[in-house]
Amino acid sequence: MSTPTRPVEPLLYKPEEAAKALGLGRSTVYELMAAGVLAYVKVGRCRRIRRSDLERYVAGLMPAAA
Repeated sequence: MSTPTRPVEPLLYKPEEAAKALGLGRSTVYELMAAGVLAYVKVGRCRRIRRSDLERYVAGLMPAAA
């Protein structure tokens, strides 16, 4: 009998994957990265966003004023 395995959460996200996780458009994620608002790392020529940086970005968002 084998034990069911949980899906592994990725540690690094492609910008498109990060956009989907955040519920934002791909170009918005690239704009946030370019502005230095959303941190990313480079792996070779590829840009990747750490899960911890996504969580930090979301935690720092301010609620909209009513």
